[in-house]
Amino acid sequence: MRRPSPLPQPPVPPRGPGRASADDAVGAESETAASRTAVEVDDRVDAAPEAPASPERPDAAADTGDPVREPEAGRLSVRDVWRASRARRKALRAEMRRFTVRQRRRRMMWIGAAGALLLVVLGTLGAAYSPLFAVERIDVVGAERLDAAAVESALSDQLGTPLARIDESAIKAALVTFPLVESYSLEARPPHDLVVRIVERTPIGLIQSRSGYTVVDAAGVALSTTQEPAPGAPILTIAGGTDSAAFEAAGQVMRSLPEGIRAQVTEVTASTADDVTLTLGATETEVVWGSADDSALKAVVLETTMATRPPGGVRLYDVSTPSAVVVG
Repeated sequence: MRRPSPLPQPPVPPRGPGRASADDAVGAESETAASRTAVEVDDRVDAAPEAPASPERPDAAADTGDPVREPEAGRLSVRDVWRASRARRKALRAEMRRFTVRQRRRRMMWIGAAGALLLVVLGTLGAAYSPLFAVERIDVVGAERLDAAAVESALSDQLGTPLARIDESAIKAALVTFPLVESYSLEARPPHDLVVRIVERTPIGLIQSRSGYTVVDAAGVALSTTQEPAPGAPILTIAGGTDSAAFEAAGQVMRSLPEGIRAQVTEVTASTADDVTLTLGATETEVVWGSADDSALKAVVLETTMATRPPGGVRLYDVSTPSAVVVG
């Protein structure tokens, strides 16, 4: 190979005679170093051996026209990438478990509490519907004129039934056969008691008919029928019968009377809803009540008036206008 010629050097400006400077020395040294470097580069190029062809395919470069490429030493395989990805996923999962440990503990606490509550509920229901809580005794409360033993006997088919499975429709059907029962309520007392609370109907008087004397309450329900009038019950003489407005007004008046005055009433008459009249049998004193309006106030006024002026010396009490009572 031909050795290149050295680069031309720029001309050095002339200097005065007899004057040598440091710049001349530096320039000379730079020129010498550049020439030496060019000579060394040419020598290395001449001495470099030619690259031999591949032993396996010596003509590969001649066939394709491309230089032969050796495999790169730092290139990654598919297995290395898969292992790195798996390691990264494991690291991410570990970090997630570390940051969510409190949340997972709280979730486990809620699951445990819900499971315990479910077990308690299931256990309670299982015990309630088991024979351990079967009815063994029926108590009837509130029966005065009604025979409590007869009511208990009518409900005896509920004995042996778990308290949670009491048949209320069957109990209602049994109590309907007792006319004195106005309302009732059931109370379960574990482990074996069933309490039946009864509210009896309040009779207001007797209605005379061909079959005898029928005891009725304020709703007109027949409670019993006898051939002779029952003692202590007033005779009701109501126009229109038990389905009329006069009977409804008379029933409200009788229910509003204090027990002491109600016991003295022997007769109740009413032709309309506005002219209810009571008769006190011991003295045959009449009480003009009027309509059923303000019956509670009229009852208080009548009781106060009878206390100051007893019915023994009075033939008439008119409380149809509570603010202006007439006594005669």
